[in-house]
Amino acid sequence: MHSLPVFIRLADTPVILIGAGEAAQAKQRLIERAGGLPVAPDDAQAGQARLAFIALEDEAAAQAAAVWLKARGILVNVVDRPALCDFTTPAIVDRAPVLIAVGTGGASAGLAKAIRQRIEQLLPARLGTLATALQNARGALRARWSDARARRLALDAAFAPGGRLDPLADLPPEAVAGWLAAADDPPRTRTETIRLTSADPDDLTLRAARLLGEADRIIHPAAVPAPILHRARADAERIMRGTDQTTPPAPGLTVILTMAQEQSPS
Repeated sequence: MHSLPVFIRLADTPVILIGAGEAAQAKQRLIERAGGLPVAPDDAQAGQARLAFIALEDEAAAQAAAVWLKARGILVNVVDRPALCDFTTPAIVDRAPVLIAVGTGGASAGLAKAIRQRIEQLLPARLGTLATALQNARGALRARWSDARARRLALDAAFAPGGRLDPLADLPPEAVAGWLAAADDPPRTRTETIRLTSADPDDLTLRAARLLGEADRIIHPAAVPAPILHRARADAERIMRGTDQTTPPAPGLTVILTMAQEQSPS
């Protein structure tokens, strides 16, 4: 990754905005939409700011403003000048409280926009309602599955394509309550093997990509390329093995990766 994607809470927080015109107005709308307070650098509240947007057409003026603000410990975004940016703003898909950000590191805002528009077509309008219902059901979820791993496995099964809480389905508001009442306990131990035929992560099947995203642990030979391992959850355990090594079953989902030239471990 070229950047660390994060979501920053800006409610009632001053954000410095330098510039005028259409670009500055767009940044002002973005700040206000996130609940922030756009302020000028000489405003009394500017001393509390930790983020700044610079929308100046003059290259030298934009660079000087960026240097000045960075010296004050403020992270800056300089419109159309990614080399000067500490952070960039993504194209946003808003299904509050669900937010999906698409960024290109400043390479092409147009490409990010095109991807956002495709995602907009996929996601139902009531996706935010599902997220809110899940938030309200946290207590019931913990009561139903006190073990965190069992809870996550149950949710993984519910969120799977065609599952009771499939996020791409236009679910009614009562879907979460209905699922909680009918849900079975997820399997405690499960092992799946994926045979890789290519070092390119784009060649993964949909099933393989889904399993990697759900796995509690990944068992793999050293030859598996890092870009494929990056498709797994960040908190999934990675276990490197020799081709002749066996691993005992463990709770949750274990995914064993093998290369095309090797045999699946027994």
